[in-house]
Amino acid sequence: MEKINAPHAFATLGHPDRLAVFRLLNRFAPRGVRPTEIAAALNLKPNTLSHHLADLTACNLVTVTRDGRSLYYAVNLDATEALIGYLALDVGRARPDLLAPLLAPPKEPAMRDTDFDVLFICSGNSARSIFAEALLRDLGQGKFQAFSAGTRPSSALNPFALEVLGRNGHDITSLRSKHISEFQQPGSIVMDFVFTVCDTAAAEECPPWPGQPITGHWGLPDPVSATGTDAEKALVFAQTYAALRRRVQAFVALPFDTLNRMSLQASIDRIALSPDPELKV
Repeated sequence: MEKINAPHAFATLGHPDRLAVFRLLNRFAPRGVRPTEIAAALNLKPNTLSHHLADLTACNLVTVTRDGRSLYYAVNLDATEALIGYLALDVGRARPDLLAPLLAPPKEPAMRDTDFDVLFICSGNSARSIFAEALLRDLGQGKFQAFSAGTRPSSALNPFALEVLGRNGHDITSLRSKHISEFQQPGSIVMDFVFTVCDTAAAEECPPWPGQPITGHWGLPDPVSATGTDAEKALVFAQTYAALRRRVQAFVALPFDTLNRMSLQASIDRIALSPDPELKV
C-alpha cells in the first residue's frame, strides 16, 4: 500500500461506527451485504450509514456492486491485506515479537487429512446449522467431527428439519440445540473450521476463536420464516437442506492433503459464492 493511502485508511477506520461496519463486512467476506441489513445489524440510521459507506469506499477498503435495484457492499480483501501488511511489515518492521503472537502455531506445510473439528453457527440452532452438522457427520467419511450451535438457540429442534433429516437417512437421536458458549469455555475443542450459516449469526460480534480456525460464511435464508401450508413450508426446508448438502459435499471433496491455509480459504470462499437459484423463502 502506498504510504499516502495508509493515513487515509487509518483515519477512516478511526471512527467507531465505520470500524464496526468494516468489521461486519469482514465477517461476511467475500459476499456483499445490503445497506438495510448493515443498518439493522449495527442499529445505524440509513443516512448515517450512507456516509460511512461512502468514506469506506472512497479509501478503497470497501467495494460496491449493483444487482438489480440492490447495492451490495463488500470488503476489499486486497486493500485490507495491503493495509495490514503495511502496518506489520513497514510500520512494525516485521519484528518477531510483534508478529509471533498473531501467527498460528506451526503445523504441517499442508492441512492434515483427517480429524478436522468443524463448528456451524446460526441464530436458533434448530434447522440450518443442525442440517450442516448432520450432513458433515454422515458425508465426512470419518475425517471430521461436526458440531453446531446458536447465538440464541431454540429450546427444541424444528420438527420440519427433523423430518427432512429422517427422510434422508440421518440419525437424529444425538442432535440437540446448543448455545455457542458451550464451545467457548476453557478446555473446549479447538476448531479447525468455523462456518456461519445465517446472516444474523455472521452479523453478531464474537470473540476470536482459539487456534485461528479457517472461517466461512455460508448464509442461507431461514426456513423457519417460511409461510404457507405445511407442504409449502416442508418444501423450503427440503431446499435449504439440499443447498447445504451441496456445500458440504464440495467441502469434504477438497484435497486437504495438498492445500495450505491460503488455498483452503480461497476454496471455502468459492463454495460460499455458489448459487442456489431455486432457494426461496
